[in-house]
Amino acid sequence: MMAPLARKHVEPMMAQMGAAFEHFNEMHPRSALKLKSPGEFRQLRAAQHQRF
Repeated sequence: MMAPLARKHVEPMMAQMGAAFEHFNEMHPRSALKLKSPGEFRQLRAAQHQRF
């Protein structure tokens, strides 16, 4: 059973989950992408492919 104090924090936390996942998936830099966010990486790849 959840503690009563923690229970009141679940709803606000759940309301923010979508934004947190979007930030992590779109804005958060990744070492595998040479410290670029996935959005930046896709933009650079698209720009490189347009040149050819």
